[in-house]
Amino acid sequence: MLKLENVSYVVEENGKNKTILDNINLDFDDKKLYVITGPNGSGKSTLVKIIIGIETPTTGNIVFNGISLDGLEINERANLGISYAFQQPVKFKGLKVRDLLDCATGKKNDFASLCHYLSVVGLCARDYVDRPVDDKLSGGELKRIELAMVLCRESKLNIFDEPEAGIDLWSFDNLTKIFKSLSNSTNIIVSHQKKILEIADEIILLKNGKIEKVGSYYQMLPYIQNTQCEKLRGDHE
Repeated sequence: MLKLENVSYVVEENGKNKTILDNINLDFDDKKLYVITGPNGSGKSTLVKIIIGIETPTTGNIVFNGISLDGLEINERANLGISYAFQQPVKFKGLKVRDLLDCATGKKNDFASLCHYLSVVGLCARDYVDRPVDDKLSGGELKRIELAMVLCRESKLNIFDEPEAGIDLWSFDNLTKIFKSLSNSTNIIVSHQKKILEIADEIILLKNGKIEKVGSYYQMLPYIQNTQCEKLRGDHE
């Protein structure tokens, strides 16, 4: 499905090279759920941004279903069947919620379809389909709308960067149910939260830009509990 080969990412900071990711090698199998976790600054978000094409690796290659992603733009990767949900959802001035869902599905959706997509993420279509995607929407509302966009694309690979951010009033149970329902796709989630870690087929622990450990939840539990990052222990403000 997805293979990362010797992926490194180095930036220049104060005239010196700083390594953000150091020789990452990973294999993501078809129809499995992966959670990437680790302390702040370990390179988690940079790694998924490289997969989708927002950032370009300094060295290495990424192969998706036998196709090298080297040199492919974000839209080209999306057309191959990769979806990405930002940590902070993007606002689209002048567009309504229905416009975004139509764009995501590539067709004009009837109200029943829009209702289905939005209800899955806990929103009532009657209240939201004609609302502009602007500053009047809360962070939690924007996050749910973005999740609905990803879900309705029915992509082969879905990437979620800290999807729990901004949805404090929406139960984690509903969020985890959504991820469990995506059994026909491969899903990569960047998260600190215990309830999301628990549903992973495999957890990837990053530290200082390197892969510290990979395994199931119970295999990884001692490493997660020993980390100094409180969020990794399941604490939630």
